[in-house]
Formats: sequence, structure tokens, C-alpha cells
Amino acid sequence: MDFLPAVTPPAIVLATLNAKFIHASLGLRCLLANMDLHGGPGLRARTQLREFTIGQRPIQIAEELLALAPRVIGLGVYIWNTVETTQLVRLLKALRPDIKIVLGGPEVSFETGEQEICRLADHVITGWGDVSFPKLCRALLDGPAPLMKIIPGEQPPLSELALPYNEYTAQDLAKRLLYVEASRGCPFKCEFCLSSLDKTAWAFELDGFMGEMDALYRRGARNFKFVDRTFNLKVDFSVRILQFFLDRIKDAAGAAGAAGAAPELFVHFEVVPDSLHEKLKALIGQFPPGSLQFEVGIQSFNPEVQQRISRRQDNDKTAENLRWLVNESQAHVHADLIFGLPGETLASFAEGFDRLHSLGPHEIQFGILKRLRGTPIARHTADFAMVYDPQPPYTILQTGAVDFVAMQRIQRFARYWEMLANSGRFSAALGLLLGTPAPAQLATVQASGPGLVAASAFWNFLAFSDWLWQTTGKTHEFAPEKLVDVLFEHLTAVRALAADEVRAALLLDYRASGARGRPHCLAELLGAERQTASAGASQRGAQRQSRHVSQQNQQSQQQSHRDAVQKAAAAA
Repeated sequence: MDFLPAVTPPAIVLATLNAKFIHASLGLRCLLANMDLHGGPGLRARTQLREFTIGQRPIQIAEELLALAPRVIGLGVYIWNTVETTQLVRLLKALRPDIKIVLGGPEVSFETGEQEICRLADHVITGWGDVSFPKLCRALLDGPAPLMKIIPGEQPPLSELALPYNEYTAQDLAKRLLYVEASRGCPFKCEFCLSSLDKTAWAFELDGFMGEMDALYRRGARNFKFVDRTFNLKVDFSVRILQFFLDRIKDAAGAAGAAGAAPELFVHFEVVPDSLHEKLKALIGQFPPGSLQFEVGIQSFNPEVQQRISRRQDNDKTAENLRWLVNESQAHVHADLIFGLPGETLASFAEGFDRLHSLGPHEIQFGILKRLRGTPIARHTADFAMVYDPQPPYTILQTGAVDFVAMQRIQRFARYWEMLANSGRFSAALGLLLGTPAPAQLATVQASGPGLVAASAFWNFLAFSDWLWQTTGKTHEFAPEKLVDVLFEHLTAVRALAADEVRAALLLDYRASGARGRPHCLAELLGAERQTASAGASQRGAQRQSRHVSQQNQQSQQQSHRDAVQKAAAAA
């Protein structure tokens, strides 16, 4: 009879609750990689990593952790998982009070005295944990017992840290988004961001970092998300990193014998919007569609608000760079705005939103201000009557300039915008909804001023958002067919647009989406295509970025169809 070898239970378990399975925690892997280096020989072998999601029940997670029989459990705590992690810690301490619970992460690095989770835990490491966590674990296992509950994290030179990329498993490489960092910190002081507390940005030694990227790529990694706050700040570093990925795209295309084939590689960077060196442009312009994504943090176009929150940004240069990325490169551009900043009014935000929308980014991430623990934005609370939700994620509820009712309208706007605009499923109909001109007319409108546009994109979408809420009372669980029908109803009954024109746009969008159902407003048109529906359905797996990449082609088709409708009407 064969017996399985005995498995030694880990002394230490590193765990966190991710937002989704696809996310792989870079922070935990940084700790894991440094266990021997900073905790002493053999500590890494006594440590296991376990990742969960916030959708799992805390009692289920507790059962899995306790089954490992560890002596120490380290938990990464963030703004999006602190409620669930608090429930988990409460269970762990009730069931096994002898297990030492150690917390770390941005949510517990500040205001520790105000948090139940910190009271429940045995130790809290604030700030960097790469060095402090292994040292603490060694003391907890072998003594002498640490005297301090709150332990300020040590911040060593980056050259003294082991890189974490070997800790990504084959399953991680095959099924998950890989987070990597070429640098830590940020030199800017935007008060809504925890990085404003950094003195500067620190770069990892580039040769070693590139060697790790090469090793990941050779192991099969094809999806890289850089978490650097300021990727394009140090141009020579940025050039080398971009060239590395571009070379591999070209090599793969050459080996396949099809330079125009869709690339397997996908790379995401966060960039400083008003700094785009010509060396970077020369490389960016060579990336094929679907391979490169930029997250561009605009946050606000209001100079007074920017100054108030210590944000340095050349708005004209930012607009110029965004325009270049959208029009002269094939990168997917994801631009961020924040609503609820101190002193920002609904009207001033609308002006900034319209300016950003006119630049044509593929997605506008419409965020609502959150008061992250420790950030300097708190200094404006009294002067600008800032009221935040006391529960995570501490979202702004009202300000002196925007009351609670208006803030709720904007919350719904953000949800509907994500559903309709950022999904990429309604690019043709969105042009009608926002009141924007067709692509061929855009240059004329911009040259002539806003008077030619019936209303701004912001106000048009807000009107739709208000109507949709009043009509349905829902912000979630809209089937694709339902969205088509509510768009048709709004555009024809409320906006009084021609039904044929609206149907043409919605049909174009619906065909491209690959959805299987039959919206009421398109029933007759889709009925004739019933036998060919399966061909469209094969496109359902397309990524949302692919929808945005083809947006200009869809808009061109929409304009051609619109011209045909108008000619037919004139002939009649």
C-alpha cells in the first residue's frame, strides 16, 4: 500500500482578498521573495501564499487558513477588502487566538488607532513590509517576542530587495494579470493619492529588472501591468522597457509569418499626461493595435482645483499629448477623471469632462473622490464642507459645491457611463446620445466653437442618466437587449431623433457586439438575419479594447448608413 509523504504545515501563511481571481497580488510576492534574505535561511520554505477574493465568504476563508495550521498569518489590507478582511480577522481570533495575525498594506498604514481591524490584530506593519515582515516573523517564531504592536516598515534601497517575479506560478502566467514594477514612489504631491507622501520615485536596477521580464516572457507571460505611478518620467528607462516588448512583438510576428496578426502580448502603463518625449512617441507609434494600453491620469482640467490639491499639470500639453496618442498611435487610451475634488462644481467638472471627451480617449474612467487614509486631501474637509462616507471606501457624499442629491446623480452617471461608453458596445449610438458630430464634421465644429453642438457630452449623458434612473430604478443587471431598447426609447421619444437613424446606429452596434437576443426595436431588422446570427455570436469573446480599436470603422459605417437614409428620404 502506497502512502503519501507527510506534508509539513507552513509556519507562516501570507494571504489577501483580491477583487477578482484574475488579479495576482504583487505585494504578497514581494514579501515571499524576501523571507530568506531578510528573515534568515529557511524562512521561505516555511511560508505559503494563499489568495482569495472578496466574493468568498469569510468563514470559508477562515476554514481554509486554519486547515494549514500556521503559527503566523500575514494579511494584506486595502481599501477594497478591509470590510471582508476585518470579518476574517474577527473569526480567526475567535477560533484560534494563539495564531499571530500580522496586518500590512495601505489601508492599515495610517490612522491605525481608529480601526477595529488593527485592534483585533497582534501586529501592524505600516509602510513597506519587504524587510520588516520577515524580521517580525523570525521574532514571532524563534524569539525574542517583539514588544511593539505597530511597527514602522523599513524602507531599504531597492538594490537590497529580492525581486518577486519567480513567485508567479505557471497558473498565474497562464490565467492571471501579472503586476510588475520598474520603480516605486512618485515625485508628485497630488493630495488625493497616498503617493503624495513619497519624497521621490525610486527605480529598480534596470539590467536586473529587464532580466526578470525576459525570464517571465520565456516562461510564457504575455500580460504585463506596470504599477509604476510615473512610468514615463525617466525617459531612458521607459525607452528600454518599451523596446523590450516591441522587439518581442516583432519577433513573434516574424516567426508566425504574419506581421499583421493580432499580438499575443499586452502591456499596460500609467503615464504622466503632460510629458511624452519624442523618443517615446517613436516607439509607441510602432506598437500594433491591441498590444499597448496607457492609463492617463487627468483627474481635473480645472486650474484652481489643480492648484488647491497640489497637482502640477500643463493642461495644454496634456491635451496635445492625448490627441497624439489617440490620433497618431494605435495604443488604447484610458483617461481618468475624479469628481468631488474640493471646490469643483458640477459646471466646472462638466467643462473638463467635455474637454477630455473631445480629445477622443477610448475610455474615460469616471471616478468619485475617496478619502484614502493618510492622504493630505483631509486638510480641505472643513473649508470645503467635505462629507465622506465613514465606511470603506470612504466615498465623498457631498461638498460645499455639490450637495448629496447631485452627488447621487453623478454616482449613477459613473455607473451608466461604464456600462454604455466604456464597454465599447455602443460606439455608434453613443455619438447620437452625446450630441457629438460625426467624425467628418468634428474638425469643423472644433474650429467654430461649441455653438454648433446642441449640448455638451456631459450634460446630454447626465440627462440620459437621470431619465434611465427615473424610468427603471436600476443601475445594474441590464441585459444587452434592454440597453438597446432603452437607448432607442430615449433617443426617439425624449431626444426626438429620427427612428430610422437611431435603429441604424443601434443595429451597427448590436451586430458588432455578437449578442444573441433580439431587442424589440430591432426585431424586424434582425428577423431577416436569424440564420446568420451564429456567425455574429462567434465574436462574443472579443475583448472590450478590441471594440474600441474598431470604433472609428464603426462610426464610418454609421455615417455611410446615415447618408443613405437621408438620400432615400430625399428621393421619396
